[in-house]
Amino acid sequence: MSIIIKPLITEKMTKINEKDNSRCAFIVDKKANKIEIKKAVEDLYSVKVASVNTINYSGKRKARYTKAGYIQGRTNAYKKAMITLAKGETIDFFSNI
Repeated sequence: MSIIIKPLITEKMTKINEKDNSRCAFIVDKKANKIEIKKAVEDLYSVKVASVNTINYSGKRKARYTKAGYIQGRTNAYKKAMITLAKGETIDFFSNI
């Protein structure tokens, strides 16, 4: 089971990371707990994690009128983990671009 699905790179997270370089966020498996997330990040990025905060987002209904008519849909539900790294540790997501 893959715990970490992908890193969350948004405008808001980039702004947080510029202020405090030890914070980053990941979209993780919904069934993963904080201990599993911490171990997965430490193994994958070879860093020391100080704390993990998790947030569950539920999918929201979306609807719009288009040329083809009324279309209904739903956004994905996911779990986000905010990681605080130990002092002096950093993760560089853009090093291999």
